[in-house]
Amino acid sequence: MNKPLLPRLLALAGGLLPVLSHASELNGADLSVLWGVPFAGILLSIAVMPLVAPIFWHHHFGKVAAAWALAFLLPFAFVFGPGAAGAGVVHALLAEYIPFIILLTALFTVAGGIYIKGNLHGSPALNTGILAMGALLASLMGTTGASMLLIRPLIRANDNRKHMAHVVVFFIFIVSNAGGSLTPLGDPPLFLGFLKGVEFSWTLVHILPETAFLVGVLLALFYALDWWYYHKREEVRPMDPTPDDRGFGFDGSINFLLLVGVVGLVLMSGLWKSDVGFHIAGTEVGLPGLLRDLGLLAITVASLQLTPSGVHADNQFSWGPMQEVAKLFAGIFLTIIPVIAMLKAGVDGPFGAVVRAVTNPDGTPNPAMYFWATGILSSFLDNAPTYLVFFNTAGGDAQLLMTTLAPTLVAISAGAVFMGANSYIGNAPNLMVKAIAEDRGVKMPSFFGYMAWSFGILVPLFALMTWLFFA
Repeated sequence: MNKPLLPRLLALAGGLLPVLSHASELNGADLSVLWGVPFAGILLSIAVMPLVAPIFWHHHFGKVAAAWALAFLLPFAFVFGPGAAGAGVVHALLAEYIPFIILLTALFTVAGGIYIKGNLHGSPALNTGILAMGALLASLMGTTGASMLLIRPLIRANDNRKHMAHVVVFFIFIVSNAGGSLTPLGDPPLFLGFLKGVEFSWTLVHILPETAFLVGVLLALFYALDWWYYHKREEVRPMDPTPDDRGFGFDGSINFLLLVGVVGLVLMSGLWKSDVGFHIAGTEVGLPGLLRDLGLLAITVASLQLTPSGVHADNQFSWGPMQEVAKLFAGIFLTIIPVIAMLKAGVDGPFGAVVRAVTNPDGTPNPAMYFWATGILSSFLDNAPTYLVFFNTAGGDAQLLMTTLAPTLVAISAGAVFMGANSYIGNAPNLMVKAIAEDRGVKMPSFFGYMAWSFGILVPLFALMTWLFFA
Protein backbone atom coordinates (compact mmCIF):
# COMPACT_ATOMS: atom_id res chain seq x y z
CA MET A 1 0.00 0.00 0.00
CA ASN A 2 1.38 3.42 -0.94
CA LYS A 3 2.36 5.80 1.83
CA PRO A 4 0.12 8.91 2.24
CA LEU A 5 1.16 11.85 0.07
CA LEU A 6 1.85 14.38 2.86
CA PRO A 7 4.43 12.25 4.75
CA ARG A 8 6.16 11.48 1.46
CA LEU A 9 6.39 15.19 0.61
CA LEU A 10 7.70 15.99 4.08
CA ALA A 11 10.31 13.28 3.78
CA LEU A 12 11.36 14.62 0.37
CA ALA A 13 11.62 18.17 1.74
CA GLY A 14 13.66 16.92 4.68
CA GLY A 15 16.06 15.27 2.28
CA LEU A 16 16.40 18.38 0.16
CA LEU A 17 17.03 20.88 2.96
CA PRO A 18 20.61 19.75 3.66
CA VAL A 19 21.38 20.02 -0.05
CA LEU A 20 19.95 23.52 -0.20
CA SER A 21 21.61 24.70 2.99
CA HIS A 22 25.02 23.70 1.65
CA ALA A 23 24.50 25.34 -1.74
CA SER A 24 27.21 27.94 -2.14
CA GLU A 25 26.29 31.59 -2.43
CA LEU A 26 25.87 32.64 -6.02
CA ASN A 27 29.05 34.25 -7.36
CA GLY A 28 27.99 36.98 -9.75
CA ALA A 29 31.49 37.18 -11.25
CA ASP A 30 30.92 33.76 -12.84
CA LEU A 31 27.65 34.74 -14.51
CA SER A 32 26.97 35.93 -18.02
CA VAL A 33 24.74 38.94 -18.60
CA LEU A 34 22.40 36.52 -20.42
CA TRP A 35 21.12 35.41 -17.02
CA GLY A 36 19.49 38.84 -16.83
CA VAL A 37 17.28 38.15 -19.87
CA PRO A 38 14.31 36.79 -17.84
CA PHE A 39 14.39 39.90 -15.65
CA ALA A 40 14.47 42.11 -18.74
CA GLY A 41 11.67 39.99 -20.16
CA ILE A 42 9.33 40.52 -17.24
CA LEU A 43 10.04 44.27 -17.29
CA LEU A 44 9.25 44.44 -21.01
CA SER A 45 6.10 42.40 -20.45
CA ILE A 46 4.89 44.86 -17.82
CA ALA A 47 5.72 47.72 -20.17
CA VAL A 48 4.46 46.40 -23.51
CA MET A 49 1.75 43.80 -23.03
CA PRO A 50 -0.87 46.12 -21.47
CA LEU A 51 -0.53 48.16 -24.71
CA VAL A 52 -0.50 45.42 -27.35
CA ALA A 53 -2.63 42.76 -25.62
CA PRO A 54 -4.56 44.47 -22.79
CA ILE A 55 -7.28 41.80 -22.43
CA PHE A 56 -4.77 38.93 -22.36
CA TRP A 57 -2.59 40.81 -19.88
CA HIS A 58 -5.51 41.63 -17.58
CA HIS A 59 -6.47 37.97 -17.29
CA HIS A 60 -3.06 36.30 -17.44
CA PHE A 61 -0.39 38.65 -16.04
CA GLY A 62 0.23 36.20 -13.21
CA LYS A 63 0.94 33.41 -15.67
CA VAL A 64 3.31 35.67 -17.65
CA ALA A 65 5.25 36.50 -14.47
CA ALA A 66 5.42 32.80 -13.58
CA ALA A 67 6.65 31.93 -17.08
CA TRP A 68 9.55 34.38 -16.83
CA ALA A 69 10.41 33.07 -13.37
CA LEU A 70 10.57 29.52 -14.75
CA ALA A 71 12.61 30.78 -17.72
CA PHE A 72 15.26 31.69 -15.17
CA LEU A 73 14.88 28.89 -12.62
CA LEU A 74 14.82 25.84 -14.91
CA PRO A 75 18.01 26.67 -16.87
CA PHE A 76 19.68 27.83 -13.66
CA ALA A 77 18.87 24.55 -11.92
CA PHE A 78 20.19 22.63 -14.94
CA VAL A 79 23.49 24.56 -15.06
CA PHE A 80 24.23 25.09 -11.36
CA GLY A 81 22.22 22.27 -9.84
CA PRO A 82 18.90 22.13 -7.97
CA GLY A 83 20.66 22.95 -4.69
CA ALA A 84 21.84 26.36 -5.86
CA ALA A 85 18.50 27.12 -7.52
CA GLY A 86 16.56 26.02 -4.44
CA ALA A 87 18.77 28.05 -2.11
CA GLY A 88 18.24 31.14 -4.27
CA VAL A 89 14.47 30.68 -4.30
CA VAL A 90 14.28 30.09 -0.54
CA HIS A 91 16.42 33.16 0.15
CA ALA A 92 14.36 35.33 -2.21
CA LEU A 93 11.13 34.17 -0.59
CA LEU A 94 12.04 34.11 3.10
CA ALA A 95 14.48 37.02 3.29
CA GLU A 96 12.87 39.36 0.77
CA TYR A 97 9.54 38.58 -0.89
CA ILE A 98 7.43 37.23 1.98
CA PRO A 99 8.34 40.03 4.46
CA PHE A 100 7.84 42.54 1.63
CA ILE A 101 4.37 41.24 0.74
CA ILE A 102 3.30 40.85 4.37
CA LEU A 103 4.18 44.49 5.09
CA LEU A 104 2.44 45.71 1.92
CA THR A 105 -0.65 43.62 2.70
CA ALA A 106 -0.84 44.99 6.23
CA LEU A 107 -0.52 48.59 5.06
CA PHE A 108 -2.93 48.02 2.17
CA THR A 109 -5.53 46.49 4.50
CA VAL A 110 -5.19 48.96 7.37
CA ALA A 111 -5.17 52.05 5.14
CA GLY A 112 -8.07 50.60 3.13
CA GLY A 113 -10.07 50.43 6.36
CA ILE A 114 -9.90 54.20 6.92
CA TYR A 115 -12.53 56.27 5.11
CA ILE A 116 -12.18 60.05 5.06
CA LYS A 117 -15.71 61.46 5.17
CA GLY A 118 -16.81 64.69 3.60
CA ASN A 119 -17.33 65.95 0.09
CA LEU A 120 -13.82 67.08 -0.78
CA HIS A 121 -13.49 69.03 -4.02
CA GLY A 122 -10.29 68.60 -5.99
CA SER A 123 -9.20 72.18 -6.48
CA PRO A 124 -5.53 72.96 -7.18
CA ALA A 125 -5.07 74.21 -3.60
CA LEU A 126 -6.68 71.13 -2.02
CA ASN A 127 -4.78 68.70 -4.24
CA THR A 128 -1.47 70.43 -3.52
CA GLY A 129 -2.25 70.37 0.20
CA ILE A 130 -2.96 66.63 0.13
CA LEU A 131 0.31 65.98 -1.72
CA ALA A 132 2.23 68.11 0.80
CA MET A 133 0.60 66.29 3.73
CA GLY A 134 1.42 62.97 2.08
CA ALA A 135 5.07 63.98 1.72
CA LEU A 136 5.23 64.61 5.47
CA LEU A 137 3.41 61.40 6.37
CA ALA A 138 5.61 59.30 4.07
CA SER A 139 8.63 59.64 6.35
CA LEU A 140 6.53 58.82 9.43
CA MET A 141 4.51 55.84 8.20
CA GLY A 142 6.39 54.84 5.06
CA THR A 143 5.72 55.67 1.44
CA THR A 144 3.44 52.64 1.19
CA GLY A 145 1.40 53.57 4.27
CA ALA A 146 0.99 57.22 3.23
CA SER A 147 0.14 56.20 -0.34
CA MET A 148 -2.51 53.69 0.72
CA LEU A 149 -4.05 56.14 3.21
CA LEU A 150 -4.38 59.11 0.84
CA ILE A 151 -4.75 57.81 -2.71
CA ARG A 152 -8.42 56.86 -2.39
CA PRO A 153 -9.65 60.18 -0.92
CA LEU A 154 -7.52 62.05 -3.46
CA ILE A 155 -9.11 60.15 -6.35
CA ARG A 156 -12.57 60.62 -4.85
CA ALA A 157 -11.97 64.36 -4.46
CA ASN A 158 -11.13 64.59 -8.17
CA ASP A 159 -13.73 62.23 -9.59
CA ASN A 160 -15.63 65.19 -11.03
CA ARG A 161 -12.54 66.31 -12.97
CA LYS A 162 -11.94 65.50 -16.63
CA HIS A 163 -8.16 65.19 -16.19
CA MET A 164 -7.01 63.07 -13.26
CA ALA A 165 -3.95 61.12 -14.44
CA HIS A 166 -1.54 63.99 -13.71
CA VAL A 167 -2.78 64.11 -10.11
CA VAL A 168 -1.90 60.45 -9.58
CA VAL A 169 1.44 60.79 -11.40
CA PHE A 170 2.56 63.63 -9.12
CA PHE A 171 1.21 61.68 -6.15
CA ILE A 172 3.60 58.86 -7.08
CA PHE A 173 6.46 61.34 -7.49
CA ILE A 174 5.92 63.06 -4.14
CA VAL A 175 4.11 60.73 -1.72
CA SER A 176 5.17 57.30 -2.98
CA ASN A 177 8.84 58.26 -3.33
CA ALA A 178 10.42 61.63 -2.50
CA GLY A 179 8.55 62.13 0.76
CA GLY A 180 9.98 58.97 2.30
CA SER A 181 13.57 60.17 2.41
CA LEU A 182 13.82 61.64 5.90
CA THR A 183 13.65 58.63 8.24
CA PRO A 184 14.41 54.90 8.05
CA LEU A 185 10.65 54.32 8.33
CA GLY A 186 10.11 56.13 5.04
CA ASP A 187 11.59 53.74 2.49
CA PRO A 188 13.16 50.25 2.62
CA PRO A 189 16.66 51.36 1.46
CA LEU A 190 16.96 53.75 4.39
CA PHE A 191 15.70 51.08 6.76
CA LEU A 192 18.46 48.77 5.53
CA GLY A 193 20.97 51.55 6.19
CA PHE A 194 19.54 51.86 9.71
CA LEU A 195 20.10 48.14 10.22
CA LYS A 196 23.70 48.61 9.01
CA GLY A 197 24.38 51.24 11.68
CA VAL A 198 23.22 54.56 10.19
CA GLU A 199 21.71 56.63 13.00
CA PHE A 200 17.92 57.09 12.93
CA SER A 201 18.09 60.91 12.74
CA TRP A 202 21.00 61.07 10.29
CA THR A 203 18.84 61.13 7.16
CA LEU A 204 16.59 63.87 8.56
CA VAL A 205 19.58 66.13 9.18
CA HIS A 206 21.57 65.40 6.03
CA ILE A 207 18.96 64.82 3.31
CA LEU A 208 16.50 67.54 4.36
CA PRO A 209 17.87 70.17 1.90
CA GLU A 210 17.65 67.82 -1.08
CA THR A 211 14.20 66.61 -0.06
CA ALA A 212 12.87 70.13 0.57
CA PHE A 213 14.15 71.27 -2.83
CA LEU A 214 12.71 68.32 -4.77
CA VAL A 215 9.34 68.22 -3.00
CA GLY A 216 9.01 72.01 -3.06
CA VAL A 217 9.68 72.28 -6.80
CA LEU A 218 7.36 69.36 -7.58
CA LEU A 219 4.54 70.89 -5.52
CA ALA A 220 4.97 74.20 -7.34
CA LEU A 221 4.98 72.50 -10.74
CA PHE A 222 1.94 70.45 -9.82
CA TYR A 223 -0.02 73.49 -8.63
CA ALA A 224 0.72 75.32 -11.89
CA LEU A 225 -0.27 72.32 -14.04
CA ASP A 226 -3.38 71.53 -12.02
CA TRP A 227 -4.44 75.19 -12.07
CA TRP A 228 -4.13 75.16 -15.86
CA TYR A 229 -6.25 72.01 -16.16
CA TYR A 230 -8.76 73.23 -13.57
CA HIS A 231 -9.51 76.40 -15.49
CA LYS A 232 -9.94 74.69 -18.83
CA ARG A 233 -13.42 74.65 -20.33
CA GLU A 234 -15.57 71.71 -19.18
CA GLU A 235 -12.86 70.46 -16.83
CA VAL A 236 -15.21 70.19 -13.84
CA ARG A 237 -18.39 68.16 -14.30
CA PRO A 238 -21.63 69.86 -13.18
CA MET A 239 -22.60 66.80 -11.12
CA ASP A 240 -20.33 65.21 -8.51
CA PRO A 241 -20.30 61.41 -9.09
CA THR A 242 -19.91 60.71 -5.37
CA PRO A 243 -21.65 63.43 -3.37
CA ASP A 244 -21.12 63.18 0.38
CA ASP A 245 -22.87 65.71 2.58
CA ARG A 246 -21.47 64.36 5.84
CA GLY A 247 -19.07 66.56 7.76
CA PHE A 248 -15.35 65.92 7.55
CA GLY A 249 -14.22 63.00 9.68
CA PHE A 250 -13.04 59.41 9.66
CA ASP A 251 -14.74 56.04 9.63
CA GLY A 252 -12.77 52.98 10.67
CA SER A 253 -10.67 55.02 13.12
CA ILE A 254 -9.51 51.84 14.88
CA ASN A 255 -7.16 51.42 11.94
CA PHE A 256 -5.13 54.43 13.03
CA LEU A 257 -4.14 52.46 16.14
CA LEU A 258 -3.38 49.45 13.97
CA LEU A 259 -1.25 51.68 11.73
CA VAL A 260 0.77 52.73 14.77
CA GLY A 261 1.17 49.02 15.50
CA VAL A 262 2.56 48.42 12.00
CA VAL A 263 5.12 51.21 12.40
CA GLY A 264 6.04 49.93 15.86
CA LEU A 265 6.60 46.38 14.61
CA VAL A 266 8.82 47.55 11.77
CA LEU A 267 10.83 49.74 14.12
CA MET A 268 11.08 46.91 16.68
CA SER A 269 12.54 44.53 14.10
CA GLY A 270 15.32 47.02 13.40
CA LEU A 271 16.12 48.05 16.98
CA TRP A 272 15.86 44.69 18.71
CA LYS A 273 18.95 42.54 18.38
CA SER A 274 18.55 38.84 19.12
CA ASP A 275 20.81 35.84 18.71
CA VAL A 276 17.78 33.59 18.32
CA GLY A 277 17.15 32.60 14.74
CA PHE A 278 16.32 29.77 12.40
CA HIS A 279 18.29 28.53 9.42
CA ILE A 280 16.07 27.34 6.59
CA ALA A 281 17.85 26.03 3.49
CA GLY A 282 20.80 28.33 4.14
CA THR A 283 18.69 31.42 4.87
CA GLU A 284 18.67 32.84 8.37
CA VAL A 285 15.29 33.93 9.71
CA GLY A 286 15.84 36.04 12.83
CA LEU A 287 13.42 36.11 15.74
CA PRO A 288 12.72 39.88 15.48
CA GLY A 289 11.81 39.58 11.80
CA LEU A 290 9.67 36.51 12.43
CA LEU A 291 7.74 38.21 15.25
CA ARG A 292 7.34 41.31 13.09
CA ASP A 293 5.81 39.32 10.26
CA LEU A 294 3.52 37.36 12.59
CA GLY A 295 2.45 40.63 14.21
CA LEU A 296 1.74 42.20 10.82
CA LEU A 297 -0.40 39.21 9.85
CA ALA A 298 -2.30 39.54 13.13
CA ILE A 299 -2.86 43.25 12.47
CA THR A 300 -4.11 42.47 8.96
CA VAL A 301 -6.66 39.98 10.33
CA ALA A 302 -7.65 42.39 13.12
CA SER A 303 -8.25 45.17 10.60
CA LEU A 304 -10.49 42.96 8.48
CA GLN A 305 -12.45 41.88 11.55
CA LEU A 306 -12.75 45.27 13.26
CA THR A 307 -13.40 47.51 10.24
CA PRO A 308 -17.13 48.00 9.55
CA SER A 309 -18.13 46.56 6.18
CA GLY A 310 -19.55 49.91 5.14
CA VAL A 311 -16.09 51.46 5.29
CA HIS A 312 -14.72 49.00 2.73
CA ALA A 313 -17.77 49.62 0.55
CA ASP A 314 -17.31 53.41 0.73
CA ASN A 315 -13.61 53.00 -0.13
CA GLN A 316 -14.45 50.59 -2.98
CA PHE A 317 -11.91 48.32 -1.35
CA SER A 318 -10.92 45.24 -3.36
CA TRP A 319 -8.01 42.82 -3.39
CA GLY A 320 -7.34 43.28 -7.12
CA PRO A 321 -4.48 45.81 -6.78
CA MET A 322 -2.81 43.74 -4.04
CA GLN A 323 -3.05 40.57 -6.13
CA GLU A 324 -1.49 42.31 -9.12
CA VAL A 325 1.44 43.59 -7.07
CA ALA A 326 1.94 40.23 -5.35
CA LYS A 327 2.03 38.24 -8.59
CA LEU A 328 4.21 40.63 -10.57
CA PHE A 329 6.72 41.17 -7.78
CA ALA A 330 6.98 37.42 -7.19
CA GLY A 331 8.34 37.14 -10.72
CA ILE A 332 10.54 40.22 -10.26
CA PHE A 333 12.05 39.00 -6.97
CA LEU A 334 12.97 35.65 -8.55
CA THR A 335 14.32 36.86 -11.88
CA ILE A 336 16.33 39.60 -10.17
CA ILE A 337 18.45 37.01 -8.28
CA PRO A 338 21.27 36.82 -10.88
CA VAL A 339 21.15 40.58 -11.58
CA ILE A 340 21.76 41.45 -7.93
CA ALA A 341 24.50 38.80 -7.74
CA MET A 342 26.25 40.33 -10.76
CA LEU A 343 26.08 43.78 -9.15
CA LYS A 344 27.43 42.45 -5.85
CA ALA A 345 30.43 41.03 -7.70
CA GLY A 346 31.65 44.62 -8.04
CA VAL A 347 34.45 45.33 -10.47
CA ASP A 348 34.90 41.61 -11.09
CA GLY A 349 31.34 41.12 -12.30
CA PRO A 350 29.65 41.79 -15.64
CA PHE A 351 28.59 45.21 -14.35
CA GLY A 352 32.10 46.14 -13.22
CA ALA A 353 32.04 49.24 -15.39
CA VAL A 354 29.13 50.61 -13.33
CA VAL A 355 31.04 50.10 -10.09
CA ARG A 356 34.24 51.64 -11.49
CA ALA A 357 32.31 54.66 -12.74
CA VAL A 358 31.48 55.81 -9.20
CA THR A 359 35.15 56.13 -8.18
CA ASN A 360 37.46 59.04 -8.97
CA PRO A 361 40.93 58.35 -10.45
CA ASP A 362 42.49 58.97 -7.03
CA GLY A 363 40.31 56.26 -5.47
CA THR A 364 37.89 58.59 -3.67
CA PRO A 365 34.13 58.17 -4.19
CA ASN A 366 32.34 60.46 -6.62
CA PRO A 367 29.02 61.53 -5.00
CA ALA A 368 27.47 62.68 -8.29
CA MET A 369 28.15 59.32 -9.93
CA TYR A 370 26.91 57.46 -6.85
CA PHE A 371 23.68 59.48 -7.04
CA TRP A 372 23.07 58.59 -10.67
CA ALA A 373 24.31 54.99 -10.56
CA THR A 374 22.21 54.17 -7.49
CA GLY A 375 19.25 56.08 -8.91
CA ILE A 376 19.26 54.60 -12.41
CA LEU A 377 19.47 51.04 -11.10
CA SER A 378 16.84 51.79 -8.44
CA SER A 379 14.51 52.93 -11.22
CA PHE A 380 14.21 49.37 -12.50
CA LEU A 381 15.68 47.09 -9.84
CA ASP A 382 14.61 46.71 -6.23
CA ASN A 383 15.98 49.90 -4.66
CA ALA A 384 16.71 48.21 -1.32
CA PRO A 385 19.41 45.76 -2.52
CA THR A 386 20.69 48.41 -4.94
CA TYR A 387 21.24 50.70 -1.95
CA LEU A 388 23.14 47.91 -0.18
CA VAL A 389 25.33 47.25 -3.21
CA PHE A 390 26.54 50.85 -3.36
CA PHE A 391 26.63 51.19 0.44
CA ASN A 392 29.14 48.33 0.44
CA THR A 393 30.93 49.66 -2.64
CA ALA A 394 31.58 52.88 -0.70
CA GLY A 395 33.20 50.86 2.08
CA GLY A 396 30.23 49.67 4.15
CA ASP A 397 31.47 51.41 7.32
CA ALA A 398 28.46 53.31 8.67
CA GLN A 399 30.50 55.55 10.96
CA LEU A 400 32.84 56.58 8.15
CA LEU A 401 29.95 57.10 5.74
CA MET A 402 28.07 59.26 8.24
CA THR A 403 31.09 61.52 8.79
CA THR A 404 34.00 61.73 6.37
CA LEU A 405 32.05 60.26 3.45
CA ALA A 406 28.70 61.87 4.33
CA PRO A 407 28.21 63.37 0.82
CA THR A 408 28.56 59.87 -0.63
CA LEU A 409 25.96 58.37 1.73
CA VAL A 410 23.61 61.27 0.99
CA ALA A 411 24.03 60.61 -2.74
CA ILE A 412 23.36 56.87 -2.33
CA SER A 413 20.31 57.46 -0.13
CA ALA A 414 18.85 60.20 -2.32
CA GLY A 415 19.41 58.24 -5.52
CA ALA A 416 17.73 55.11 -4.14
CA VAL A 417 14.68 56.97 -2.78
CA PHE A 418 14.14 59.80 -5.27
CA MET A 419 14.75 57.89 -8.49
CA GLY A 420 12.43 55.07 -7.48
CA ALA A 421 9.84 57.38 -9.06
CA ASN A 422 11.34 57.03 -12.54
CA SER A 423 9.25 53.97 -13.43
CA TYR A 424 6.23 52.11 -12.16
CA ILE A 425 8.43 49.32 -10.78
CA GLY A 426 11.05 51.56 -9.14
CA ASN A 427 9.24 51.41 -5.79
CA ALA A 428 6.48 49.08 -4.62
CA PRO A 429 3.81 51.76 -3.94
CA ASN A 430 4.08 53.02 -7.53
CA LEU A 431 2.50 49.96 -9.07
CA MET A 432 -0.02 49.67 -6.25
CA VAL A 433 -1.16 53.29 -6.64
CA LYS A 434 -1.46 52.77 -10.40
CA ALA A 435 -3.55 49.64 -9.86
CA ILE A 436 -5.87 51.38 -7.37
CA ALA A 437 -6.29 54.37 -9.69
CA GLU A 438 -7.15 52.14 -12.65
CA ASP A 439 -9.51 50.15 -10.44
CA ARG A 440 -11.29 53.45 -9.72
CA GLY A 441 -11.56 54.30 -13.43
CA VAL A 442 -8.57 56.63 -13.84
CA LYS A 443 -6.92 56.21 -17.25
CA MET A 444 -3.30 56.01 -16.18
CA PRO A 445 -0.32 56.35 -18.53
CA SER A 446 1.26 53.18 -19.87
CA PHE A 447 4.66 52.03 -18.60
CA PHE A 448 6.45 54.13 -21.21
CA GLY A 449 3.87 56.90 -20.96
CA TYR A 450 4.62 57.24 -17.27
CA MET A 451 8.35 57.34 -18.04
CA ALA A 452 7.67 60.20 -20.44
CA TRP A 453 6.33 62.11 -17.43
CA SER A 454 9.22 61.11 -15.18
CA PHE A 455 11.92 61.80 -17.77
CA GLY A 456 10.34 65.11 -18.71
CA ILE A 457 9.95 66.35 -15.13
CA LEU A 458 12.15 64.39 -12.74
CA VAL A 459 15.32 63.84 -14.76
CA PRO A 460 15.93 67.58 -15.38
CA LEU A 461 15.35 68.17 -11.66
CA PHE A 462 17.82 65.43 -10.79
CA ALA A 463 20.37 67.02 -13.13
CA LEU A 464 19.87 70.37 -11.40
CA MET A 465 20.19 68.68 -7.99
CA THR A 466 23.47 67.10 -9.10
CA TRP A 467 24.86 70.57 -9.80
CA LEU A 468 23.46 72.05 -6.59
CA PHE A 469 24.22 69.28 -4.10
CA PHE A 470 26.59 66.65 -5.48
CA ALA A 471 29.03 68.42 -7.83
